Amino acid sequence: MIKFFILLILLTFSIHAYGATIYKWIDEKGVVNFTDDYNKIPPAFREKVEVETRKDVPEERAPLPAQAITPGGKEEEIKTDIYGRDGIWWRDKVRPWKEKLKEATEKFGKAQKNFSKKAEELSQTNFYGRSRSQTKWDVMELNRLNEEKKKYEAQIADANEMLSQLSREAKETKADLAWLE
Repeated sequence: MIKFFILLILLTFSIHAYGATIYKWIDEKGVVNFTDDYNKIPPAFREKVEVETRKDVPEERAPLPAQAITPGGKEEEIKTDIYGRDGIWWRDKVRPWKEKLKEATEKFGKAQKNFSKKAEELSQTNFYGRSRSQTKWDVMELNRLNEEKKKYEAQIADANEMLSQLSREAKETKADLAWLE
C-alpha cells in the first residue's frame, strides 16, 4: 500500500506544466473577441491582436497565418472571408448539398419515368374485364409513385434552398463565390 502512495505522489509531481495561446481583439462595435485559432481572426483586426499564453491548459501550437506558395515561388496569404474561412471550408459546406441535389434529381427522374409508365398502362387498359380490386390496386400503385415523386421534389427544393442560403451567406461574409461552384 505504501508503494502505491509513493507511486501516486511521484506521478502527481511529474506532470508537466502546459500552456495555450489565446488571441484577443476588439471589433468595430467594441465587442471583445477571443479565439485560439489565428486564422479565425478577421484580417482587418490581425494587427491589433493581443496574444495571451495560458499555463493552466494543455498547450497546442497556435497555427500560423495561412499562406500558400504561388507558381512563381512567392508566398502570399490565402484568401478568406471576414470570419477567416477559406475556399476549402466553403466547398466542404456546399459539397453535401450538391450531392443531395444530384441524387434527388436522379431519383425524381426515375420516379417520374415510373409514374408516366404506369399512367400510360392504365390509360390503355380495358376496365370492363377487370375486377374492382385489381383496378383499386393499380390506382394505389399510381398514388404511391406520385407520393414518391413528391418526396424527391421536396428534397430537390430543400437542397436548392440550402444552396441559395449558403450563397447569400457567402455574399454577406465577402467569400469568393467561385468557392461555391
